[in-house]
Amino acid sequence: MRNRTPFAADRALDVVCLGRFAVDFYAQQIGARLEDCTGFSKYLGGSSANTAFGCARLGLRAGLISRVGNDGNGRFLVETIAREGCDTSHVSVDPERLTGAVVLGIKDKDTFPLIFMRENCADMAIAEDDVEASYIASSRALLITGTHFSTRYIDRISNLALDHARANDVRTVLDIDYRPVLWGLTNRGDGETRFIASDGVTAHLLRILPKFDLVIGTIEEFNIAGGSLDIMASLRAVRAVTAATLVVKRGPLGCAVIDDAIPASLDAAFNGKGVNVEVLNVLGAGDAFSAGFLSGWVRGEDYERCTRYANACGALVVSRHGCAPAMPTRVELDYFLAHAAHIPHPDRDATLTRLHRVTAPRATRAEVFAFAFDHRNAFFDLAQRAGVGEEHLGRLKSLLVEAVAETEAERGLAGKVGILCDDRYGQDALNVATGRGWWIGRPVELPGSNPLAFDRGRSVGTTLIGWPTEHVVKCLVAYHPDDAIEHRLEQEAQIRALYDAVQASGHELLLEIVPPRESVRDEHTIQRALKRLYNLGIYPEWWKLEPLTPAQWQVIDALVAERDPYCRGVLVLGLNAPVATLAQGFAQARASRTCRGFAVGRTIFQEPAAAWLAGRDDDAALKRAVRANFEALIDAWQGARA
Repeated sequence: MRNRTPFAADRALDVVCLGRFAVDFYAQQIGARLEDCTGFSKYLGGSSANTAFGCARLGLRAGLISRVGNDGNGRFLVETIAREGCDTSHVSVDPERLTGAVVLGIKDKDTFPLIFMRENCADMAIAEDDVEASYIASSRALLITGTHFSTRYIDRISNLALDHARANDVRTVLDIDYRPVLWGLTNRGDGETRFIASDGVTAHLLRILPKFDLVIGTIEEFNIAGGSLDIMASLRAVRAVTAATLVVKRGPLGCAVIDDAIPASLDAAFNGKGVNVEVLNVLGAGDAFSAGFLSGWVRGEDYERCTRYANACGALVVSRHGCAPAMPTRVELDYFLAHAAHIPHPDRDATLTRLHRVTAPRATRAEVFAFAFDHRNAFFDLAQRAGVGEEHLGRLKSLLVEAVAETEAERGLAGKVGILCDDRYGQDALNVATGRGWWIGRPVELPGSNPLAFDRGRSVGTTLIGWPTEHVVKCLVAYHPDDAIEHRLEQEAQIRALYDAVQASGHELLLEIVPPRESVRDEHTIQRALKRLYNLGIYPEWWKLEPLTPAQWQVIDALVAERDPYCRGVLVLGLNAPVATLAQGFAQARASRTCRGFAVGRTIFQEPAAAWLAGRDDDAALKRAVRANFEALIDAWQGARA
């Protein structure tokens, strides 16, 4: 079925979405009453924002018009959607109102106790300046959701936006998005109810429908728009006031697209076939559907393609926890469309899960200069030799963070510096470093363990619950591919457990592979170790390896390119080698496509830390000394790559 919608050319944006922008708190306990839920995951939410997020993730140039409060939740929302590439220039900060929020549980696949916390919230106070005509005119399409017609004030603002769109050849889209509680039709704690008949809401929607070119909704939503419990009667009432293309979502049956006269039944319309998956919960699927449909529609693709994208996006989201973060990337969507018949459980498919994880936008790390002071035994030994207590080590590590911050500022290395730091002695240091945009690695291994053991016990996933998601999980493994079989299997089982844990927690993983000193090794040992782990389906975002020869780097580059093109890179470790020796190693890695930098420790801190603990140097002298060593390594790296 041909998409005959005319779109303006040469627009900076493909779609601008106007409406709800809120924080979703999804209960982590599936099957429990909301009263019994004890843990929640925080996600970006709000129908319009979800759709803008999904459009951006699918490659459209998307923008959002909304408001947030001057609070941490509002900043979280803006930062999150901006990372996806969505333009936030017209998301304003309301000085008087808080960011909206939603708290919800997942009792079963169709039941989601839901509370909207939107009393006088920021996104219902979008101002005239926010719907600037020139901004709307910079887009090919404008989407507004039904909630933003539900009060007299926001109805006026949304109609003003529509008038700007229609005056500037911008196609207009309504996602009916009917929430009775937001129209004041049920008690405030009943956000779950999806349909209550209302002559007032029907009359309101019929008044605005003539201003739209595309209308998207479920059967219940078209029934509220048309004022009947008979979907065909409702569609006829809608068609009487608008010539818009109507897209009726039918759940697992797919969707119907009606471009002209209303047919005798939905089955007689053009129908895009649905995708059958195991449903976790249906909430949020509609926003993903809209994003998928729009990703084809604004590009002029036919309705067969638009509905394929839409139905697949909806199917992926209903199988996952959350809405916005569950939305697919283009790479992931294409893979799912090619294999959907064999993926009834998208959340359990290893390839799809991996694509969802690695193809979403991430902070760029073209270079990483990491100062590694996660050593626990080495710092304990330094304190013992100096005759001071362990309590000095926390202060020491905080000073090392200060030194890194000074280097970053004075050398202009924003986005390039990093640290490796433990929480045994360095929790205060980690707290100070977190949130700066640094690359932060944090160890989980028990120092010196072989076979691998975890510092806080076998349940490593429990440990990660309390870690900020920006922290990279670092694990040093004394691993050799020719270890005795029982020993090697134990090592690999532990690595596998860690890998599964970070897949669930969302943290990136760095594996530091160092063959035991007493083992027999050759120039292929490291490459075979990595290949073995890849064969086991383990794909860390980062590797940390000893300095290699140019020939060895060439082999590592080829292996990573073949097995994991989404790998973030390799960092060179130091092993307490002199700066000059490490500089030679950097020079040998100059041609490597995967080597991104270094994570070096004792070379930098060993002597300065010993002097500070012994009282020979003060805080300023310590920082000068470690900075000199750290910056010498940075100079060596940059010199090798110049």
